[in-house]
Amino acid sequence: MPRLKDTYKNDVAPALMSKFGYKSVMQIPKLEKVVINVGSSDMKENPKVLDSIVADLGKITGQRAVPTKARKSVANFKLREGMVIGAKLTLRADRMYEFVDRLFSIALPRVRDFHGINPNGFDGRGNYNMGVREQLIFPEIEYDKIDKVRGMDITFVTTAKTDEEAKELLTLLGAPFAK
Repeated sequence: MPRLKDTYKNDVAPALMSKFGYKSVMQIPKLEKVVINVGSSDMKENPKVLDSIVADLGKITGQRAVPTKARKSVANFKLREGMVIGAKLTLRADRMYEFVDRLFSIALPRVRDFHGINPNGFDGRGNYNMGVREQLIFPEIEYDKIDKVRGMDITFVTTAKTDEEAKELLTLLGAPFAK
């Protein structure tokens, strides 16, 4: 099976260059990084939740996650500034392409009643955000060994200037957008 990085060089880049009429190879949009974030309100009562989140993200991506802390205190949520409220990690280069390939080809088709990902998740600057409701769609996670079903936010950061360019880039990389 060809790797996604090779597919980008051989198929995606020339297709984008011809469609958008770029003059230079450096103008072609690329996938810069993928950021995965998991937040949990359970950490206030049980600090061990962080260990399970970091372990799950480690199994899914092959990289260790970093704890995230609250920037502001919110009295209604019983949250103080500096409390650990989740974990995140940033994937680049080969790990990023491997994760994107597994997400689009293996994990997303395992979602119940899957009709494609929402095409409205672009931010106006060429980046795409999506949410996953449960970590169980990844084959690395065993159902019996999880303590709670958690979702995650996945952000695809591209060098594209417009949402149209970014959508075409992700479509050519294999993103199953809903029609």
